[in-house]
Amino acid sequence: MSAVPETPAAPSRPTVTEREARQVAEAAREQDWRKPSFAKELFLGRFQLDLIHPHPLPADEDVRRGEEFLARLRDFCGTKVDGALIEREARIPDEVINGLKELGALGMKIETKYGGLGLTQVYYNKALALVGSASPAIGALLSAHQSIGVPQPLKIFGTREQKETFLPRCARTDISAFLLTEPDVGSDPARLATTAVPDGDDYVLDGVKLWTTNGVVADLLVVMARVPRSEGHRGGITAFVVEADSEGVTVENRNAFMGLRGLENGVTRFHRVRVPASHRIGEEGQGLKIALTTLNTGRLSLPAMCVGAGKWCLKIAREWSAEREQWGKPVALHEAVGSKIAFIAATTFALEAVVDLSSQMADEDRNDIRIEAALAKLYGSEMAWLMADELVQIRGGRGFETADSLRARGERAVPAEQMLRDLRINRIFEGSTEIMHLLIAREAVDAHLSVAGDLIDPEKTLGDKARAGASAGAFYARWLPKLVAGPGQLPGTYGEFKHGIDLSPHLRYVERASRKLARSTFYAMSRWQGRMETKQGFLGRIVDIGAELFAMSAACVRAELLRSRGDHGREAYQLADAFCRQARLRVEELFGRLWSNTDDLDRKVVKNVLGGSYTWLEDGVIDPSGDGPWIADATPGESTRENVRRPIR
Repeated sequence: MSAVPETPAAPSRPTVTEREARQVAEAAREQDWRKPSFAKELFLGRFQLDLIHPHPLPADEDVRRGEEFLARLRDFCGTKVDGALIEREARIPDEVINGLKELGALGMKIETKYGGLGLTQVYYNKALALVGSASPAIGALLSAHQSIGVPQPLKIFGTREQKETFLPRCARTDISAFLLTEPDVGSDPARLATTAVPDGDDYVLDGVKLWTTNGVVADLLVVMARVPRSEGHRGGITAFVVEADSEGVTVENRNAFMGLRGLENGVTRFHRVRVPASHRIGEEGQGLKIALTTLNTGRLSLPAMCVGAGKWCLKIAREWSAEREQWGKPVALHEAVGSKIAFIAATTFALEAVVDLSSQMADEDRNDIRIEAALAKLYGSEMAWLMADELVQIRGGRGFETADSLRARGERAVPAEQMLRDLRINRIFEGSTEIMHLLIAREAVDAHLSVAGDLIDPEKTLGDKARAGASAGAFYARWLPKLVAGPGQLPGTYGEFKHGIDLSPHLRYVERASRKLARSTFYAMSRWQGRMETKQGFLGRIVDIGAELFAMSAACVRAELLRSRGDHGREAYQLADAFCRQARLRVEELFGRLWSNTDDLDRKVVKNVLGGSYTWLEDGVIDPSGDGPWIADATPGESTRENVRRPIR
């Protein structure tokens, strides 16, 4: 065996330019569109309802197995899970985790041949919504383990030997975690500093990882590390499966947060950790592509739990608002409160429609759902937070009071404030709202960049630009005329969605708005060209419009499905109608803000803030923050702290 490479004496974090960082991200994204995508077409002004209607349905056998597991899980959560205890002690009891293992909950998405349950994405998400309502911390543990931990990347990229070695463990006994973020690296992986240096048949890992969900209790880790380029090694960011009890792995801290207090999230240091080359997932340099591909469906777990949160918010709002009287009648009958309840009900219906539709499309594998899953994550995290905030407002002072305090003085222990705290992280987890805006926007304008990329690239030659101009001209000559008129302008279109309540006007609106959205994007491309990527406010609004249109489409399609099956069809149509009317108001506001906003002025104010022009405005307060650096030192080296890893056995 070769000698172990020397540990660097100082941080070796790469110094990269903005352009280089973009190139790393661009190389990691999936370049081709081999399957149809409803959301992609929506952003291009093509409302292809036939891609989602009739609503796809799971196979009968998948339904049977899924419902049987949900029944067992519901019984377990109702009898064995004490969410209040987890909140008070900031820890999921070992016996609960072991009970989940015995139930098979660790292997919900793992194939039966590896000892898993082999549930579909639809039923996996229903299970997460259920268990997350009992304890969001448990939902986060199971989701991180299966959606982004070892099982999902191995399912897509693992070798037969890796699957046979690790998946049976993940299905029944071993908890996994995903380690990408570092103290000074979040959504900019080009600056990743953790290294994996080839040494014979091994790699030697050195570095520090932050916010390692499940990392404190994990048995197996997916670690992203940078392999140096050398003879026989292409190098680049690479994914590895690492045994958490390997020599040199130290969990240095269990992090604590405003919500999800039972979350086993920590800081993990790697010092000369030897990892067999056989534990590398995919090829060198494929790490980010593996991470992004894993998240294409992995992101659906988060909005699934947001659906569960919405259902709970609706239940509490209904029960409380019928009981609480003000000025001679239940508060629900006062318009100021009633509008909030209507928002929660309609939005919960639409969000469940988005998640179920996206999940079923993932199971069928006929469509490319990378945009749909990203929109579901973005929309679910934002709307669930708003619903929980409205519930706190409906509950008044009791919404701000803790469940323990309510119980102590003899009232029902409703954890509304905890729900608000627990949901807040979803706007940051697995890609913050701001990053999701940019990620989705990049996919949404892919067709434009494909034909006009060289035209707006300042480094391309005049010859390249001329050829790009000719290609772009041909594309837009075919595309732009199609954005002028469409089915949305014909009164009888989508008539199959008229049954007492008429949803067809909403679908016609989606079709018209889709074309308007595409025209707005084209105008922005022609106006700003290469500077388009810097217009993050504009791009965010474009994406938010697309999210609302997708949710409207899903809500209408789900309502028609339920009607056709005789399953609360009239009520579903009512909820879809209410949601679409609410969403249309938001869409019109967003369209107005595309061109009428304070973006330019805001940039000037920000420059002045950073330049110190407004420090006088900060006078008159005391800063209670403690001392210390803004970002902790992550210099590679041997750990000097106690290992707080706590495996569950």
